[in-house]
Amino acid sequence: MAATEHVVPSSPFSDLVRSETRQQHGTVQSSPFMADLLGGRLGLDAFTRYTGQLWFVYRALEESTQMLRDDPVAGPFLRDELLRTSALERDLAHLLGGAEHLDALAPLPATSAYAARIAEVAREWPGGYVAHHYTRYLGDLSGGQVIRSLAEKTWGLAHKSDGVRFYVFDAIDNPAAFKRTYRALLDAVPVDDLEKQRIAAECRRAYALNAALFDALGREFNCPVASPQTG
Repeated sequence: MAATEHVVPSSPFSDLVRSETRQQHGTVQSSPFMADLLGGRLGLDAFTRYTGQLWFVYRALEESTQMLRDDPVAGPFLRDELLRTSALERDLAHLLGGAEHLDALAPLPATSAYAARIAEVAREWPGGYVAHHYTRYLGDLSGGQVIRSLAEKTWGLAHKSDGVRFYVFDAIDNPAAFKRTYRALLDAVPVDDLEKQRIAAECRRAYALNAALFDALGREFNCPVASPQTG
């Protein structure tokens, strides 16, 4: 008689993604640029430069929403209350001294590579788009609030107003509940286990692209390079 096969239930996809990206998440958070920004060692010009680079990233994310709205994989994640491009444009108009200065903004090469990858997966691979959507927006709802508070205190920006509107999600009354709903969508994403592994790998790539952006900003603002860990 053949032995009975025991199928081990897979863990929730949201747990897999978090475990697969835990190391990259910590690396990005502790980048020299972000450490100096959060530590108040950089000026408003660095915050403005960072905000400008985010504008290119979020335009790539949000220019694809109409194309993906009816897609069975990516579509459920496209919530209007998450959209950030218009908020970034208001912030930049305030920080730069007028909306006309938006035309003068230029992406760093690392930013261009990041935005190009988002545009590529939006066209060709909805699961990959979900990976970038997840890594950006759930981070904004969490760690982004630390950056907003620091910007208000350090550079005198008005509370939840122009300059920091990117970090303000007025249409989301309960961020914790929203994140639980989002993770439930991840758990229910209609793909097989192999595709879930591919999406998790793209999440790691998204963190790497974000880390490259922080590295570029760190070089621009002469942030000290972190010492390699030993042992």
